[in-house]
Amino acid sequence: MSLAASSTSYPLLDIFWTILELFLWVIWIWILVYVFIDIFRSRDLSGWAKALWVLFVLFIPLIGVLVYLIVRGGSMHERAVRQAQQQDEAFREYVRSAAGSSGSAEQLEKLASLRDRGVISQDEFDREKARVLAA
Repeated sequence: MSLAASSTSYPLLDIFWTILELFLWVIWIWILVYVFIDIFRSRDLSGWAKALWVLFVLFIPLIGVLVYLIVRGGSMHERAVRQAQQQDEAFREYVRSAAGSSGSAEQLEKLASLRDRGVISQDEFDREKARVLAA
């Protein structure tokens, strides 16, 4: 009795087989997308090399992806890490700049309260305000 003939008597096996096929298709599409992203993210490839890799992966997908992973697979991780570090640094710079602007707002608020309580004069307030805004 072959596997195909016996699977008709076990409908649960058909469901598992369908789920496995769907899972493999999703993985295949994910790998293709990841390879295309890596091709276009690569700064060490010229435009012609990128075009050739895209054509190779488009027209001969299975062999193209396997060859790409063999030839350039090791540096894929390095490029992904470099991209993540650049994004992290840009985010940290944004946070630093946003935190710096709120710090000057807090300093101005403190200066205004000191001026309102009479601790510093209006001239001192104006000088300190100009210094805070210049920084």
